[in-house]
Amino acid sequence: MSEFTDLEELYSIVDKTAQLVDVTASRDKVWPILNAYKDVVGQSVISFRASTGSSADDLDARFTMLPKGFDPYARAVEHGLTPKTDHAVGSLLKEVHANLPITSCGVDFGVAGGFTKTWSFPSAENLVKVADLVELPSIPAAVAANREFFEKWGLADMVSTVGIDYSKRTMNLYFGGGVGDRVPAEVFEEKGVRAILGELGLSEPSEELLRFCERSFVIYVTLSWDSPEINRFTYSVMTPEPLGLPITFAPTFERLIKEAPYDTTGRNYVYGIASTPKGEYHKIASYYQWQKRVENLLRSDS
Repeated sequence: MSEFTDLEELYSIVDKTAQLVDVTASRDKVWPILNAYKDVVGQSVISFRASTGSSADDLDARFTMLPKGFDPYARAVEHGLTPKTDHAVGSLLKEVHANLPITSCGVDFGVAGGFTKTWSFPSAENLVKVADLVELPSIPAAVAANREFFEKWGLADMVSTVGIDYSKRTMNLYFGGGVGDRVPAEVFEEKGVRAILGELGLSEPSEELLRFCERSFVIYVTLSWDSPEINRFTYSVMTPEPLGLPITFAPTFERLIKEAPYDTTGRNYVYGIASTPKGEYHKIASYYQWQKRVENLLRSDS
């Protein structure tokens, strides 16, 4: 496994991309992360995700498609990127990798705020079941509390990504994207969208979200250890031409698409709209370092 040989070049890309979305990258935060993962960055998929709303003050950088057996959280603790904790959030990743059919993983950090998340991916042919997740000792009780909801909407056997946010002590479950495992169509139809968001106590969907959902391919939920409720429900679209989506773009998003300091030819973007109790916000992911095979495995970049 070879080390990424030009971390200065990568940091330059991080810095220039952050400037496009009005974020100031912190070298003191970013450089230790690049150094900690330099032996796996070269083979990873690297993306940048910008957001509106409360997350607009940072730019997320992600290294995904890291090898099976790699523990991105242990590496973060070893290098002092995040403190070791006795909270269940600190033990969940090891349980996920030991008990579920995980084939690759990833790490996420804010270019201003530092290390935040890990991602765990099963193969597209063997997605994770909610029934297996609820058996993990460190899983939030909210997963079991919403098991009936996942079953009702045909999602319970198609978990395609497990995300763990160490800074916020939340987790994400992504549904769909596997071979033959498509999220049921009614989840994306207006009647279904209104029913789901109403059932979860989230904001009434905007007309923009309803139009957007017609193009969606994956959904994900955000849960925590502190509440049985689903905190956020997000719809995602993958497209090579995001400016063709039926939405109004934030100026920062337009700059990221049109002025990225790297070549995006032939690469998809992932766009997401999240519904929360307080309203909606938007996210977009752009890819700097790409692998063609990621098109069949993309789950966590929105």
